[in-house]
Parts: sequence; structure tokens; C-alpha cells
Amino acid sequence: MRTHTIALALSFATLATAAHSQTAPVLTGQAAFTDYSKEKPGVRRHLTLADLPKPMPESSVTNRPELVPRPEGAWPQAPAGFKVTEYATGDFVMPRLVRPAPNGDIFLADSGGGRDEDNGRVIVLRGVGADGKAAQREVFATNLDHPFGIAFFPADNPKWVYVANTTSVVRFPYKAGDMKASGPAEVVVRELPGYAKLTGGGHWTRDVVFTKDGQHMLISVGSASNVDDSDTHPTEFHRADVLEFTPDGKFEKIYAAGIRNCVGEAINPITGALWCSTNERDGLGDNLVPDYITSVPEDSFFGWPWWYMGGHQDPRHAGKHPELKDKVRTPDVILEPHFASLQMSFYPNINKRDADHAGNDFPVAFAGDAFAAEHGSWNRSKRTGYEVIRVPMKNGKATGEYEDFLTGFVTADGKVWGRPVGVTAANDGALIVTDDGSKTVWRVAYVGKK
Repeated sequence: MRTHTIALALSFATLATAAHSQTAPVLTGQAAFTDYSKEKPGVRRHLTLADLPKPMPESSVTNRPELVPRPEGAWPQAPAGFKVTEYATGDFVMPRLVRPAPNGDIFLADSGGGRDEDNGRVIVLRGVGADGKAAQREVFATNLDHPFGIAFFPADNPKWVYVANTTSVVRFPYKAGDMKASGPAEVVVRELPGYAKLTGGGHWTRDVVFTKDGQHMLISVGSASNVDDSDTHPTEFHRADVLEFTPDGKFEKIYAAGIRNCVGEAINPITGALWCSTNERDGLGDNLVPDYITSVPEDSFFGWPWWYMGGHQDPRHAGKHPELKDKVRTPDVILEPHFASLQMSFYPNINKRDADHAGNDFPVAFAGDAFAAEHGSWNRSKRTGYEVIRVPMKNGKATGEYEDFLTGFVTADGKVWGRPVGVTAANDGALIVTDDGSKTVWRVAYVGKK
């Protein structure tokens, strides 16, 4: 049993586990491929197309995580100058995506359990108490079908909270400060492709964001499979796509295609462009196919299922659709294969913050950068992921690198106690991270020199 002293000491300690990222070397080439034993806060990596091996499906392995209770003394590790605390624990079934309301409340999708159970909910966390935990906690809505994406509309003075279920998008009436829905769910999009209808399962997460001008609603829908040819498998209809609707739910078009599972959507605050954090396919070996984080231009195509990474053909679809090879877009940031990259979000421009939102702001070098949660591998001989990464940006464009930011969720002998899923910046500047392994919401605040 953990003692109060140990927990208190850990939660309020500044964890100095690595040199400042600005001075850390960037690992490139084969050295950039990693596993959990090499993931340390501040380490940067840069993978390119030239680093990718040939497909080796015969070497593919099944190595699912062995989930264990958080061991005595285990704690997420952040770079020097950052403090990690437990923000919320207990009574979560599956804490997943998090998004801040304009007033600072944190809306969390507790996606529920069971393939066909409508026991998902949205929970609201508010403020920080003297103990470092959420000062208030309420259930905003219940009886949802595996909710994941959450969006506020209109952006500046929202009247609605949109929630993306597995097979639909609903919205609840909202005014600033509401911690409980003031009215019933209104169905906006009635039929999204859903895994409950499929024999073989498929990705169930659905994210939802609005374009910067508020004119369009973009919904990401993951594939129904790992490699099925969408020409011959009707279950792949409107999947592995980002779908465009009006805010009232009228289908407009396929916004972008060939994205196997765009789990996390985000609008770049500088450029206004859609970005995605994406799970790529498995079964081609330890170091294929990389997950990625990328801008997603309108009408772009990323290759799934026939191609990957800018014109590499999946050998399981050899000879198919040669006309598409030159149309495959290369992602902006190539991540470790099998990372299971989930939610991503952009850190705000600190210089433009309202004075009321100051407090735990990260150093100015983080302004405009992205963060992403890496849920962790199952298809790699040595585990990788189980961390939060930072994606450096310059003027709204990615440098191509990524950096280990929050690690320590795997024990030295490879057992897993935590799995990051959601990540967002709170209005006070702290980073909020959900972990559906230990069913904890973590808070990462900067306490170093301002």
C-alpha cells in the first residue's frame, strides 16, 4: 500500500529526468526507431521515408501489453522544470479524449465498456483544489454509445456541445458554466459507419471538430479492418476517411481519404488547417508502418489500404491502383510504427493569453507546438509508445521531429501500468492527460524558472 508521504513527495516533486529539449541531440536514421526502454523526456527523434525498411510480414508479432496496477513509487516522468500530479482518479470506466470549454472546464469522454453497451458518459472537471485535484466534478451526460470526440459550437460563445458516438453525432444545449446538460441529446448525424454492425469489429472512435470559419463539421471515421480492400469490402464504405458535414448534420463530401484511423483531430490555431493523429496498419514487421501526425488538406489522399507513406505499396495489395501512387501524400511527422497515436492538440500561443489564464504556462518555446498521446503497441516485439510526445512547430508547420515528453508508464521488465489517450492544454497553461490504463487524469504544470 502506498504511503501518503510517498505519494505526496512524488506528486509535488519536480521531475528532472532529462536535459532541456532545446539542447538535446536529435536521433536520426535507424537510431530514431525506439522502444519503451529508450523513451526519456527530452529525447528527440526524426524519422524519414529513407529510414523505412522493406515489408516483412513474416516477422510480424503479437505482443499485447500486460496491464498491471501502478507499482509502488511509479509516476509519470516529465522534463526538468515540470511537476506531475493526479488531477482526477476513481469511477472512470474508460477515460479517453479531453477538450477544454472556453470557460476553462475540462470535458472528458468516459467511453464506457462493452461492445454493445450504451453506458458512455461525458464528465466535466473544474478548477484545481488545494490538493491538486479537480475542485469540482460532475456528469454532464449519460447513456451515450462509446463517446469520444467533443466539440463546442460556435467556438467563441458556444450554444452546443457536440459529442461523437460510434454510430452518430449528437449535441446538447450549452451555455458557459454548465456542468450538466440542460436538455436532451439532439441527433445531428444519425448514421455513421459503426463497429457494432460489423462481424470483425473495427475502429470505434469518432472525433469531431469544426473548421476555423465554423461553416463545416469534420468527423473522422477509422477503418473497419487492418488491410481490407475497400473496393471489395462494403463495410469500408465511408471509413478511413474524414467526412464533411454542415453544423446541422447535412453530409457534404469526403473531406480527405486513405487515412486508416484519424483518431485525433485538431485545428491548427495559426494556419486554420485540419491536423490528424493517425493509427497506421499493422502486420508488416516491427518498423512498419509508421503512425503519423499530419496536416490534412481538403481532398487529400494518404494511401490506405493500397499504399502508405507517399507511394510505398502494401505487398498484400500488390499491383492494385497504380494510378494512385503519385497522389499519396507523405505525412508531416513520421512517428514510431505501432505507437497507436491517439488524441493530439496544439499548445496555445502564450503571448496572446488573457491575464486570467496565466499560471502554469509552459516556456514560450512551446507556444504553437503540438502534443499527442501514444497509447502503445501490440504488434511489435519490444513495446513502444505508452507516452505523450511533443511535436515542435515553426509558424504552424511541423519540423518533422518529435520529442518524448511524458514517459514512465512501463516498468523496467516491460509490464504496462498506464496508457495515455487524451491530451489538451487547460486554460491555466497546465497539460491535462488521460490514461485509461490506470484510469487517471494527470496534470502537468511548469514550475521552473519563468
